[in-house]
Amino acid sequence: MLNASFHITVARIAELPMDSLAEVAFAGRSNAGKSSAINTIAHHKRLAFVSKMPGRTQHLNFFRVADQRFLVDLPGYGFARAPLEQKRSWQNLIGGYLESRPQLSGLVLIMDSRHPFTDLDLHLLEWFRVTGKPLHILLSKADKLTRSDGLSTLRKAQAQLAELGMPGTIQLFSSLKRTGVDEAEAVIRGWLGVPASKPATPEDGQKKPGSRG
Repeated sequence: MLNASFHITVARIAELPMDSLAEVAFAGRSNAGKSSAINTIAHHKRLAFVSKMPGRTQHLNFFRVADQRFLVDLPGYGFARAPLEQKRSWQNLIGGYLESRPQLSGLVLIMDSRHPFTDLDLHLLEWFRVTGKPLHILLSKADKLTRSDGLSTLRKAQAQLAELGMPGTIQLFSSLKRTGVDEAEAVIRGWLGVPASKPATPEDGQKKPGSRG
């Protein structure tokens, strides 16, 4: 289980925490289900705020997973009602973080499985391409697709990513059905260097021979 807790909110690149060792960023369109994905993966109901109004997240929100290791919720992009000046501010914050943050270990990009690789998704990928860092794509809301449609969408998305010439992995994901949670968590743990929790065994509750108490 990947547990996380709120650490800090950052409005400017200059405010990024200096004591971080590794970070995994989450990005996606404002209505792609990014906050729900973070909450599901982190086993938390309201770690990332799920708003009825897309585009609510305007800053970088850091969630602590382990000592000096964080999940980073980036502002959702593509919210049409946001003022132009605000959109530019978000773009500068997202682009500046992705391109210049040495502690960034990988990017989790959330795309609606029914509408993957929009122009805005492609723009973000171009920002991220220059870093040469790992990419993992979650095709969210997979519960809205049939099994055959989901597999077809996954194959097409893998082919499109290959055409872009970007190394990365893609999976189907559903916060509602918890589809793909273990797979996504394993990728994130690997990037952060956080080992999986050891499952409890019957022996853990038994006393060792010769022990007191």
